[in-house]
Amino acid sequence: MADSTGSSALPPFDPLIRDIADYVCHASITSAVAMETAHHCLMDSLGCALLALRFPECAKLLGPHVPGTQVPLGARVPGTRFELDPVKAAFDIGCCIRWLDYNDTWLAAEWGHPSDNLGALLAVADFQSRRARSQGRVPLLMQELLTAMVKAHEIQGILALSNSFNAVGLDHVLLVKLASTALVTQLLGGSHEQVMAALSQALVDGQALRTYRHAPNAGPRKSWAAGDAASRAVRLALITLAGEPGYPSALSAKPWGMEAVLMQGRALTLAQHLGSYVMENVLFKIAFPAEFHGQTAVECAFKLHAEAVARLEELDRIEIQTQESAMRIINKAGPLNNFADRDHCLQYMVAVGLLFGELRAEYFEDGFHQAHPQIDNLRAKMTVSEDKSYSRDYLDGRKRSIANAVQLFFKDGSHSAKVEVQYPLGHRRRRAEGIPRLKAKFEANLASRFPKGQAEAICALLDSDAALRTLPVDDFMALLQI
Repeated sequence: MADSTGSSALPPFDPLIRDIADYVCHASITSAVAMETAHHCLMDSLGCALLALRFPECAKLLGPHVPGTQVPLGARVPGTRFELDPVKAAFDIGCCIRWLDYNDTWLAAEWGHPSDNLGALLAVADFQSRRARSQGRVPLLMQELLTAMVKAHEIQGILALSNSFNAVGLDHVLLVKLASTALVTQLLGGSHEQVMAALSQALVDGQALRTYRHAPNAGPRKSWAAGDAASRAVRLALITLAGEPGYPSALSAKPWGMEAVLMQGRALTLAQHLGSYVMENVLFKIAFPAEFHGQTAVECAFKLHAEAVARLEELDRIEIQTQESAMRIINKAGPLNNFADRDHCLQYMVAVGLLFGELRAEYFEDGFHQAHPQIDNLRAKMTVSEDKSYSRDYLDGRKRSIANAVQLFFKDGSHSAKVEVQYPLGHRRRRAEGIPRLKAKFEANLASRFPKGQAEAICALLDSDAALRTLPVDDFMALLQI
């Protein structure tokens, strides 16, 4: 491997880079479960994006950098009339998917949202398909997009199993940039060598800090950070395909590689063979938008809602037991300054669940918080502690639970039952219960943006796996324009 001795001999590409490129360029996806789940993930992610368009803080970020710019054969942004260059389209789609913290999740040593990659994949697949059709070539089919989704999920999720970027202060969106860069380079016609080169570009690119996810700096950048990573992936792929060379030891070079500079000398590893494990086991946010480590706590709060509101003035304290990751990420006391602060606060989401028996994106907004001072009154009564068994089961590959428990204690010494939920509604263990509600969520989100007839046509297409897979990507994207 390259070191600081001054040798100019290029080493071979780092094994991790080569392994990812091998998977992207040569692996076949044979899992029917993975492809079916990718179909549901596409549906859910688009629904999240459409719902986000109702929020002005998201909508203001969309559209061309220079108003009025026209891009012939540009990439479309679902739910809008925008046709943009694929770099900006990747930002816009990724921003919308992520804005409400309502798309899928993956929890391990690192956390993240694998469907964030769809911003880059959709933009590039639409752009590439429109360009191919204009040149008399065959456009990409949705089957190819779904396959790319499975692979992007797998790269991001398997890297997250054994590599904790949060431990060194880096944000998980670097995994979006890596996975998206690899897949969009391939979708754009890149060779195995070019996929490796593009991946190396993503590794030397510098990575985002987690500053904007944590007090006292929690802010709305966390809602567009994934879109930013997706757009950067497209840019790096295009640069590579224009002839830019790669940097083979981008990871391992001493002292200049990413592992030395950003990972405190820790080697990046793949915990297992790349296949389709992540898509098969991905977590969906189905019932409400909130940071995933607190989802089961909110389910507990819903179950205690009637008892809580009936004895609100008698409440003495509320005890929450959770996992170690939630203790670090969403255990917050004191003032909450904005939407982004509140939807990443365990106590806030539990208080809302206890008070209202439901949780919607609007409940994190300033006006709702100001109108309901009892939310903070309940937060002041809460204690949060780690249950070691929850932390163990969270990391257990056979379980991957995200457990929480909530219990109410009253001034007269009485108490509620301790309500515990091990697996959230969107967990693989609850697919039979969750998928019908996921489809209902999608239909409601679709209706928030499209006229009835158009919404029904989109639903009918997505109800048919065979019809969806054989549809050209550009035809699919055309259906999603206003």
